[in-house]
Amino acid sequence: MYLLYVAKMDNETGRTEEADSSETNCIEEAQVGMVFESEEVARAFYNVYAMRMGFTTRVLSSRKSERDGSLISRGLGCRMSPPRPPSPSDNQNSDKVAAKHQRDHKRDLCTAMILIKREKPGRWVVARFVKEHNHSLVASLPSGCPPPDWKDRKIQELTTELRAKKKLSAAYRDQLLSLVNDVENQNGHLSKRIHLVLKNLTELEAKRKSLPKEI
Repeated sequence: MYLLYVAKMDNETGRTEEADSSETNCIEEAQVGMVFESEEVARAFYNVYAMRMGFTTRVLSSRKSERDGSLISRGLGCRMSPPRPPSPSDNQNSDKVAAKHQRDHKRDLCTAMILIKREKPGRWVVARFVKEHNHSLVASLPSGCPPPDWKDRKIQELTTELRAKKKLSAAYRDQLLSLVNDVENQNGHLSKRIHLVLKNLTELEAKRKSLPKEI
């Protein structure tokens, strides 16, 4: 299962709360407040949705944390654009035509998109979703593209791998905490032994000073 749950967003507070499980059974497209385990799982979900609807995707934006450089948001969108009617100038200078086509392509790119943000490790939330396209969608997958069920399997593999890494990380954390506790206990015993040795030395020094001096 690629989705953790769908969260309802409170428009006044901006906070999210988990929706009823019955509301998440038949989700086939993104919703604002939808929560994923990772950016990879969210991206795979949107790619599956895109292939089912009949469009291809591209990365619109990426933002990283200034503190540690980790990814904190990702924007994905439709790669397609509406068909452009031929222009009489297309038969002129090829370089100029190519440059003009590139500018027109950037300007006419579809606005359908999804924006996901990391709220905390293991929790990526859909912050924005635009469903509408400014072009027609293809009825079938392009040749050479894997079928949607392959994407579903890939999502399940990513989710399983992520959960396994989380369990391994938790095991390492427990081992580290156990090691720290052992070191602290050993330091405590060593401190007591040092204190006892110093006490004995102090007592011996006091006894030595109390002995009569030889004439």
